Amino acid sequence: MSVCTLGLYEIYWFYRNWRCIRHREQSNIAPALRALVALFYCYQCFARIRAYDIEKNGSSPLAAGSLAVGWIVATLLWKLPDPYWWLSLLAFAFLLPVQACANRLNAQVSPLHKRNASVRGWDWLAVIPGGALLLLAFLGTLLAP
Repeated sequence: MSVCTLGLYEIYWFYRNWRCIRHREQSNIAPALRALVALFYCYQCFARIRAYDIEKNGSSPLAAGSLAVGWIVATLLWKLPDPYWWLSLLAFAFLLPVQACANRLNAQVSPLHKRNASVRGWDWLAVIPGGALLLLAFLGTLLAP
C-alpha cells in the first residue's frame, strides 16, 4: 500500500498506531497530528511499541532508534534528483519490523484480533490506479532522453 500511494499510506499507518498507543496508555496524545509530522514522532512511536513488548515479554528485538533513523533518511530521499528519488519508496521497509512486533503483540494480547492481512475493498482504489501511475512514472523515468 505504501508504494502504490507514494508513501501516503505511511501517514495512515502512523495514525492507526498512535490511536492504539493512545488507547492502551489512556493518554491524551493527538494521533492525527503525530502522524502528519511523523518525521518528528516516529522514534517515539517505535519506542512505545518496543516498551510494550518489553513489558509483555521481558525483552524486545525491536531496534527503535535504528529503524527510526532509517525511515527518516529513506523518507527524505525523495529530494534526490532523477532517478535516485525512487529509493524513497523503500522507506516502508523500516516499518516492517515494527509492524511484525505489533502483530506479535496483538496476537499475544488479543488472540481473536482480526489482522488486516489482505488487500480488499477500498484498498483496491489505491492499489490499481496508484500502481498503474507508479508503473507509468517509472517507465517515463527509464525512457527519458
